[in-house]
Amino acid sequence: MSNFTRRGFIFAAGGTGVVLAGCGNGVGSEGPARIDARVQATLAQMRTDVPDARVLEQKSVGMLVMPLVTEAGFGIGGAYGRGALVVGGMSVDYYAQAKASFGIQAGAQQFAHVLFFMTDEALADFRTASGWVAGADIKYAAANEGGRIGADTITALNPVVALVFGSAGLIVGASLEGSKYTRILP
Repeated sequence: MSNFTRRGFIFAAGGTGVVLAGCGNGVGSEGPARIDARVQATLAQMRTDVPDARVLEQKSVGMLVMPLVTEAGFGIGGAYGRGALVVGGMSVDYYAQAKASFGIQAGAQQFAHVLFFMTDEALADFRTASGWVAGADIKYAAANEGGRIGADTITALNPVVALVFGSAGLIVGASLEGSKYTRILP
């Protein structure tokens, strides 16, 4: 019949995960108005679910809001989402986030996240990069059950703070590190 190896299965499953991650986000079907509506709804949810995030929001010079990131994988995986860079309360640019991964992972999840740019320099570096990659220099703000985060300590030391919330689904080993953000839409 066919010679379907374990390696072939892993590549097929991982490829399926990447395709499903993109399809779950309506790849290519979102214009600026729809992204802006999702961004505003995500910010409202963040303010309700994580009240301390307002401190980060007030101290930041800009926020990259990714309303829906879909991540899926089995051995090989991927993640995709679209969002907007908000400066002074207005969307100034639109971005796509893409991530490919390989390793011990299985499952799928959807989540929202916001990157808070705490310095003008961090925001300028992000906006002028042809493709900005999230790395180890991002500090994660984790909310406890009451939506409390140590925002004062975090903002004093880090130029970029990430807040991940609104998670649905289950995947082992989820992270923003290694995600690439690329400007989309004119």
